[in-house]
Parts: sequence; structure tokens; C-alpha cells
Amino acid sequence: MPASMDGAWVGTWRPHRPRGLISAQFPSPGPQYSIPGTTGYVGHSPTKARAPAYTFRGTKPPAAGSCGPGPCYFVEPAITRNGKYVAPGAQLRGRPATKTTVTPGPSDYRTEAANRHVFKCPPVQSMAFRREPLRTDHPPGPGTYTLPRLMGPNTVYTSASPCYSVRGRSQRGRFDEDLAKTPGPAALPKVPVDAYKTRAPAYTMAARPKAGEGKAAKPGPADYSVTLIKPQAPASTFGIRHSLYTTPLIVE
Repeated sequence: MPASMDGAWVGTWRPHRPRGLISAQFPSPGPQYSIPGTTGYVGHSPTKARAPAYTFRGTKPPAAGSCGPGPCYFVEPAITRNGKYVAPGAQLRGRPATKTTVTPGPSDYRTEAANRHVFKCPPVQSMAFRREPLRTDHPPGPGTYTLPRLMGPNTVYTSASPCYSVRGRSQRGRFDEDLAKTPGPAALPKVPVDAYKTRAPAYTMAARPKAGEGKAAKPGPADYSVTLIKPQAPASTFGIRHSLYTTPLIVE
């Protein structure tokens, strides 16, 4: 700083570089927040449209060996993509092996027991064994079961005929009818007038207040401010202090 300008400052204060950043110098939060870019595919801004990205690779090296399953899998030649297709043909097999099991000979059969099947013979009766004695338990008879009724108004599986009830002769309208048993005006409840006409006003009379209930502290005339007759008292608003680094609005 030139020595000739020392007389322009008052006191010991001189302009110097600020020790830290002043937030009013920056219109935005600054580099604290990272805004994603709009180019590329990875880390693209979610608020902007992103075009598809394609990957280009080099030529594949030649195969070092066979990559097939090898001869361990047998592909059936008769199987096509539409199913099995085989031409008609005959199969030739070898002669079956001779069994060495021992079969029965003529001496193994008893021919004397077959005389009646070969030659004619008189009828022969067979006597069977004595039958077992009858069981001593008694099965239920027809009277053990309760069958549904077939008569009356309520039947189970048949159509019920109409049933009529026969009652005694009524005395209504006869010469000996007791007219004293008919209801009179006093037998019916009295309908209130408010049910079918305009209801009259009703007043409720409370009981006499008890002694000592009116001794509580109540507001007097001095508790009300008769000068405040507007909805709200006047109030002043203080604005905020503007920053020295804010550009003023210039209107032509």
C-alpha cells in the first residue's frame, strides 16, 4: 500500500484479506453441493433426458477348444423339432434261452380220482356239515323305529291336505253379547297435545342459588379498556439488514 494513502484511513484499521469465506459473496451454496452432469451415462442428472449408451468391444479371440457338450450326450436321430418321426420297421431278436425248470410228468397225476368225470356213474349225494346255531341277539322290529306321520298339516314326504280348526260359536252380534267388555274412553292412553299441534314454549326454572356462590372474583369496569375500539392495535414492522455485496436493483 502506498505511504501517501496512510492519511486517508482513520485509526489502525487497514484493508486486509478476510480470514474466511463470506457467505454473502456467493449467490448459491457453492461447491458444497455437487450438481450431476448432463453428459455421459453414469452419474447423469435425473432431471434431464438421457440418451441410450452402447458399448463397443474388441474382436473375440479364436476359440482355444471345443465348447460343445461333447460325445457324452446322445442326440436321438428320430426326434425332430415337431416330435418323434420314425419310419415303420421290424425288430429282429435272438432266440430265447431254454428254461431248465422241472415240469410235472405223467406219474405226478392221480387218474383214479377222475373216473366220474370220464365214465358214466350213478348220482351221488353229498352230506354237508351241520349248520351253526342261530344267533341269540334279536334285531329291532318294525315297532322300534318312529316313522314320520302321514296325517296332519306337517308331513315329511307326502302332500298335506288342508286342515281346518273348529271353534265355538262367537257371541259377537248376538242378543246376549256383553257390551260392558268393550273398551271405553278411559281405556285408551291420553295423547299429548304437542303430538298433533304446534308445541308450546317450555321454560325451565332453576333452583335458588346457595349462599356464598357469588363471592368469587369477577371483572369490574376497570378491567376493560374502552379506548381499544379497533380490531387490532397498530404495529410496526422492521425489515432485515441488506448485505453490502448485494447488487441494487436499477430501474431505468
